[in-house]
Amino acid sequence: MSPLTLTPSVQTVQSIQLEANGVRLLDQVRLPHEVRYLTITSADEMRHAITTMIVRGAPALGIAGAFGVVLSARANAKAYAQNLPSCMLAVLVDADLLAETRPTAVNLQWAINRMKAVMADFDGETSAELVSMLEKEAQAIFDEDLAMCQAMGRHGRKIIPRGARILTHCNAGALATAGYGTALGVIRAAFEDDNTLQVYATETRPRLQGAKLTVWELQQENIPVTLLTDSMAAWLMKQGLVDVVIVGADRIAANGDTANKIGTYSLALAAKAHEIPFYVVAPSSTIDLSIHSGEEIVIENRHADELVWIHNHNISPEGTPCYNPAFDVTPAELITGVITEHGIQTAQSLS
Repeated sequence: MSPLTLTPSVQTVQSIQLEANGVRLLDQVRLPHEVRYLTITSADEMRHAITTMIVRGAPALGIAGAFGVVLSARANAKAYAQNLPSCMLAVLVDADLLAETRPTAVNLQWAINRMKAVMADFDGETSAELVSMLEKEAQAIFDEDLAMCQAMGRHGRKIIPRGARILTHCNAGALATAGYGTALGVIRAAFEDDNTLQVYATETRPRLQGAKLTVWELQQENIPVTLLTDSMAAWLMKQGLVDVVIVGADRIAANGDTANKIGTYSLALAAKAHEIPFYVVAPSSTIDLSIHSGEEIVIENRHADELVWIHNHNISPEGTPCYNPAFDVTPAELITGVITEHGIQTAQSLS
């Protein structure tokens, strides 16, 4: 099955969609060699999809969480058709379990909290009415995310010089959002104005989202992209081949400290040393004003297998100890600006 591709000004690859019989997910683990869509039919299946990174990317995780709550509501509305309180309690349990699957990306908790707020304010009388309200809220989260991505693209294109060589990390594109993307959304918008720009994508060890996802996604729209290992980025900058660095974010603290995929901090340090602008692109839902600084951000640590196994091949001696944080935190002073749907701000002016 080929990906659902529309014009960049509307939507690119659609990786997640709420349907009558479940949630349609593009299996990102299989990319780039296989384009396979799955139908997720329960909250438990959605938790598994989130944990195993079938769906990933902070905004997409929020959407997936909201859709997971809908799946729970649909199932429990049938199980407790005549007992609304029991139905709501079961849905709340599933919502909390969904929120715990990926602790760093704040969008997941943010979306789940929106769904729980709908339940708290619900004054209907039947489980079917509850399902309808939750479906509307989840779809609103999806629609708002797509609109925010397009707005970030419009704002961000202003900081891209003509013929720019852009370095990006991990995948912050349509695959990580409702469509269009955050960091890649800025690149898409800039490419509409100037098809001479060039993109460098780091491979993004250990899960290789840059190599597998970002390169594939940009190739779908014929945006020039060159792959490099994470350890090559600083030397690329030294050679004068990078004009701007653009990345996404999983959580931004009130002081502007930003958690993003592991390796982002290294890029920010290198960009600072070479006087290269470093921008973070994220919707306002990624800004967590409840925490003062990046020191309060919980960093997810993942299994050692991600480091020592590549395509079913063990690349390290048996039993090698591993350190595998999924994210790092870039201090606000290393960030030139944060691009949200509201415009471009300094990292220190978010609150």
